Amino acid sequence: MTESTKVSGAPRVYLAGPEVFFPDALAQGAEKKRLCAKFGFTGVFPLDNAIADAASLSPEALARAISHGNESLMRSCDLMIANCTPFRGVSMDAGTAFEIGFMRALGRPVLGYSNVAADHAARVRATPEAARAWWDQETRQADIEDFGLAENLMIAIAVLDTCGRFVLRDVAPDRVLSDLDGFRDCLALAADMFRERERVRR
Repeated sequence: MTESTKVSGAPRVYLAGPEVFFPDALAQGAEKKRLCAKFGFTGVFPLDNAIADAASLSPEALARAISHGNESLMRSCDLMIANCTPFRGVSMDAGTAFEIGFMRALGRPVLGYSNVAADHAARVRATPEAARAWWDQETRQADIEDFGLAENLMIAIAVLDTCGRFVLRDVAPDRVLSDLDGFRDCLALAADMFRERERVRR
């Protein structure tokens, strides 16, 4: 698989998050791309990484094609906006966390939002006893990272160092992953950031 390269024109935004697992993933990606265009960006959704021969690949080979393809897409982008809303637990989607680290290692800006306003430590402490019963004994005794941040410090600081703000909102339970108000806030922050860069260059 060849590596993509950045193209001239509108800044490209990698749209990281658990939306790829949604029943309407393509529609959600299309809506995010539409919003990107309104703010002067080109949205790049992970499912843009089309695997032509997917049906003929083994599960591991398909996973590798997806991983390498998404890395190529990220290299082609100027920045990332990540949906860091807790997914299937107290923390964000693990794949999205990896992608944040990947983009920071490339030196690209990362903006993030969560549709759950409670900080990471509060969410861990609020885990119901029924769920804690599944934790092993060492996990139950382990410290809870508590810096008042939205996510694990490696994620939160990566976002805060980009634009000084981790966008937090409280959203109704039936829209907690798919609500896009926080995403719009990130687009506005990104637009301001790129305008300031252009002003400094002049």
